[in-house]
Amino acid sequence: MTNLRDAAMTSKAWPFEEARRLLKRYEKKAPEKGYVLFETGYGPSGLPHIGTFGEVSRTTMVRRAFEVISDIPTKLICFSDDVDGMRKVPGNVPNPELLTQHLQRPLTRVPDPFGTHESFGHHNNARLRTFLDTFGFQYDFISATEFYGSGKFDEILLRACERYDDIMKVMLKSLREERRETYSIFLPIHPESGRVMYVPMKHVDAKNGTITFDDETGQEMTLPVTGGNVKLQWKPDFGARWAALDVDFEMYGKDHSTNTPIYDRICEILGGKKPEHFTYELFLDADGHKISKTSGNGLTIDEWLTYASTESLSYFMYLKPKTAKRMHFDVIPKAVDEYHQQLRAYPTQDDAGKCNNPVFHIHGADVPESDMVVPFAMLLNLASVSGAEEKDTLWGFIQRYAPDASPEQNPQLDQAAGFAVRYYNDFVKPAKTYRAPNDQERAALADLADRLRAWDGGLDAEELQTMVFAVGKEHGFDPLRAWFTALYEVLLGASQGPRFGGFIALYGVDETVSLIENALK
Repeated sequence: MTNLRDAAMTSKAWPFEEARRLLKRYEKKAPEKGYVLFETGYGPSGLPHIGTFGEVSRTTMVRRAFEVISDIPTKLICFSDDVDGMRKVPGNVPNPELLTQHLQRPLTRVPDPFGTHESFGHHNNARLRTFLDTFGFQYDFISATEFYGSGKFDEILLRACERYDDIMKVMLKSLREERRETYSIFLPIHPESGRVMYVPMKHVDAKNGTITFDDETGQEMTLPVTGGNVKLQWKPDFGARWAALDVDFEMYGKDHSTNTPIYDRICEILGGKKPEHFTYELFLDADGHKISKTSGNGLTIDEWLTYASTESLSYFMYLKPKTAKRMHFDVIPKAVDEYHQQLRAYPTQDDAGKCNNPVFHIHGADVPESDMVVPFAMLLNLASVSGAEEKDTLWGFIQRYAPDASPEQNPQLDQAAGFAVRYYNDFVKPAKTYRAPNDQERAALADLADRLRAWDGGLDAEELQTMVFAVGKEHGFDPLRAWFTALYEVLLGASQGPRFGGFIALYGVDETVSLIENALK
C-alpha cells in the first residue's frame, strides 16, 4: 500500500488529482466531524438516469483515490431534494390525472401514482436507492423531507434568518430585475393547501425565527422557518446544505458552474467552509445536442446495459470527464474493448501504471482478470457474417479458435457474446451495406481466396494477418489501409472492422474462402 500511495501522490489520473486537492484541506488537522464527506444530489421528480450513474460513479472514483492517499475515514451521502414542489405532472407515470390537483406540493406529499409507496417522492427515492444498490455503490441516503422536518437543518435555517439580508444581496445580483421584486430565499409551505409558495417576504424575524408573508389569496401568515414549514430556494439550499453537513467535496455538471460562486458564498455566510468541487462536461447525443431527460435523446442507462456490461459504462464515465462526449450506441463496442485491454494490462504494470489505469478507479485494488479471449468488435463481425440470432452460434466459432474457452470458464466472454448478438441485430444489421469490388480489389480477393485454399498454417492469427498484408502489397494498394477498407466493405458490409487475420482465425479458413467466393459472385 505504501508504494501505491507514493505513486498516487504523483499520478496524473484525474481522481488522484482531485483527491490530492481535497487532502490539502486537512493538511493542518483532521476534520472535526471525524471523516471527509462527499456529497451527490438528486432531484426525485423523475427516475434515476445515466447522469445519476455518472455523478455517483465519478464521485466514488475520487473517494476511492482519497482513501489510497489518506487514512482519514470517508463518507458519501446521496441527498434527495424531495421537498421540492411538483412543477408538472410527469408524462411517464400511471394515473397522471390523479396528480394534477397536487401540483406545487412537495414530492413527499404527492400521492404515489404507482400505488406502492406513501408518496411519489418516497417511490422515486426507493427507485434511486435500488438503482444505487444494484451497482454496489456505498453511500448514506438523506431525504430533504426528513432533514428539514427533524430539526437537523434548524440551526442553519435560523442562521439564514439572522443573515437574511446578506444572503439576499448575493442572490439579487444574479437575478433579472422583475424577478428581484418577488424573490425570497425562503419558500413557505402553505399550512392548509400544502403547496410550496413563491412569495415575497413582508418581514423576517431573526429573533423569533419566523417569516411573515401574504399567501396567494392575500391572507397574511407568519410561520417558523424550522420544523419543515419552509424550504430554501434551490441555490441557497445548495450552499446551506454544504454548511449544515460540512460537505468537503461535490461534483456537478457544467450547467451548474456559473452558480458555483453563489453556492460558495452562501455556504460561507452561513458559517460553513465551501467544499472542493469538480465540474464535468455534459453528455451529447449523436447529433451533438445536450442529452435531456424530457426530450429523451441520447442513451439511457437501461439501453447501455442491454448491450454491454456495467463496467464498460464505468470505463466510459472515467474517460476525460471535462470533455463533452457523445453518448450514443456507437460508442459502446469501443468502450467494451478498451476496458478489457486495460484489464489485461493491469497485472503487468508497476504501481505508477496501476494508478493511471482506469480499471483501478473502477474496481479499486481488487481488479478482476479479463477472460475476453475474443474482442467485442470481433464478436460483432462474427455475428454479422454468421447471421447469429443466439450466442450459442458464436460459441461454435469461439471454441474452435480457443478450445479451452467455455461459457463457464469465461463468463465475461459469454455475457459479451449475448450482448454482441443483440447489438448486431439491433444496430449493425439494419445499417449494413455491401458493395461490389472494383477490378483491383477483385483480383486481390481472388488471390487471397487461392492462398487460403492452400493454407496449412493452422489458425495463427498473426501469420494469417501477415499473409493478408502480403496480398494487399502485391496488388499495389497504396495506402495499404485501402485494402483493408475493401475487405470490410465488400465482405462485412461495414466501413471498418477487426484485424483481418484474427477474423479469419476465428471465423475459419474455409468459411472465409466461402465468404470471398460469394462476394465475387
